[in-house]
Amino acid sequence: MDSVVEIKQLTKVFKNTKAVDGVSFSIKQGEVVAILGPNGAGKTTTMLMMLGLLNPTAGVARLFNEDAKAISVRERIGVMLQEVSVMDAMKVKELIKLFQSYYPNPLEMEKLVRLSGLSEQDLNKRTEKLSGGQKRRVGFALALAGNPELLFFDEPTVGMDISARKVFWETVRELSEQGKTIIFTTHYLQEADDIASRIILFNEGSIVADGNPADIKKKLSKQSVSFIAKNDINKELFVQLPFVSDVFQKNDRMYIVTDDTDSILATIFKGNLQVQDIQIEKGRLEEAFEQLTVDREAV
Repeated sequence: MDSVVEIKQLTKVFKNTKAVDGVSFSIKQGEVVAILGPNGAGKTTTMLMMLGLLNPTAGVARLFNEDAKAISVRERIGVMLQEVSVMDAMKVKELIKLFQSYYPNPLEMEKLVRLSGLSEQDLNKRTEKLSGGQKRRVGFALALAGNPELLFFDEPTVGMDISARKVFWETVRELSEQGKTIIFTTHYLQEADDIASRIILFNEGSIVADGNPADIKKKLSKQSVSFIAKNDINKELFVQLPFVSDVFQKNDRMYIVTDDTDSILATIFKGNLQVQDIQIEKGRLEEAFEQLTVDREAV
């Protein structure tokens, strides 16, 4: 797959604050990438520089091997920023048609309406009369208007209710299946875990992790196997294993903290241990996120 995004030593300094500190990464066609980080980590600043909306202090951001500000690039991307503002005194369908006219191969109105979840009533409403949620849907439709190959979403589900968020991410999955490349920031870690094929984790302007969600969780989060024993089991059977970091009892369950849950299961079955209700906790993205950012700040 060809890289559609190339970032090299991207840096942004505001007065005496280095918001982004020499980050480099590339994104290939068809990837769904979540950019995560605590507030002030540099994720939105990086996205704005990728889009050519903010000039870097140093480094280079290129899309489709061209400058992000090039018209040929703008015709191939769609953007939905966190703050959605739309022109007043227009009906929604008029605004969408205007945006469609800017592109050589726009998406048909019927598809835009289906993908964005807009209703017929929404289309005929004047933009200044829209609620916050309706504005988000319109912003989504405008991002898709040009039938883009590459999509940027900055905190796209902020302000959406649960049902709207579900519809939005179902649409993102559909777009991904069509081969579109999608980059989004979010502070909802579960969204990144569920949707992204890759996570780039920022902290204090630098990248502290880059990989698929499963690998990040496996490397950094605690994993465990727990069960209820039908008879006494000596903890030393597990403590002595090199891939076990802790063994403890809580209520009527025994927990084995490990980085190799498969080997723990093999030990249980090989020893014919009399256990029931085996549960495997593979780690949570929240734990990995916290461990990476806290560890980084402690250095």
